[in-house]
Amino acid sequence: MSKLSILTAYAVPLINVEFDDSDALNSELRKAFLEYAAQGDTWANKEPFVQRNASLFESAFNLFDWNDPAIAKLRDQCMAALYRAVGELNQYDDATLARLHVAHESWFHVTRKGGYFGAHNHPLHSWSGVYCVCQEGDEDNEHSGRLTFISPYATNTMFVDMASHKLKPPFHTGSWPIRLKPGQLLLFPSWLLHQVTAFEPANDDGLRITVAFNARFRMEGVEPLTAMPNPR
Repeated sequence: MSKLSILTAYAVPLINVEFDDSDALNSELRKAFLEYAAQGDTWANKEPFVQRNASLFESAFNLFDWNDPAIAKLRDQCMAALYRAVGELNQYDDATLARLHVAHESWFHVTRKGGYFGAHNHPLHSWSGVYCVCQEGDEDNEHSGRLTFISPYATNTMFVDMASHKLKPPFHTGSWPIRLKPGQLLLFPSWLLHQVTAFEPANDDGLRITVAFNARFRMEGVEPLTAMPNPR
């Protein structure tokens, strides 16, 4: 029999991080974010772009700069995880990573019953992350409050039959819904389209709180290519 091998020609890296002993930090963040959200426009994103409804509160995009010890601790943990992922994916040693400088934007969502967030990606950044503070009250609903990644290979459903509709990961088709757990961080390329399905807890007091951020990098000593060289 001839030799058969399956090559992964293209793949999208999703980095899963589960922080140890996150309960105390999440409790502090939950309390703080509910207090901030209760103040309405004071801490809100005043120029929303992505489709959402009134059941979702979105903060301003400078969260990691706020003077709050719990937020600062989460920021440091998220950035450390991001640098580790970038290092492994690019095979950078510690000296190279030390020359890599990050700029970021960050915010939180408080989502109540019926809240959702439309499909989008994050231009002008290379990496994004979503951290789960809590998701309460919808444990029996398999479709509620799912962070859903949309396949970038839009043409892979051009024709589907029994030889292609059950392909194993990473070759499967369609979207990838994930129910985040408290203390879980997902990192993904910023170009990847994603959305959050409607949060539908059994009772009106259900709650979903997440923190999200985008990051872009500059390598010290390496100037970006801003224009194509003149061939003449």
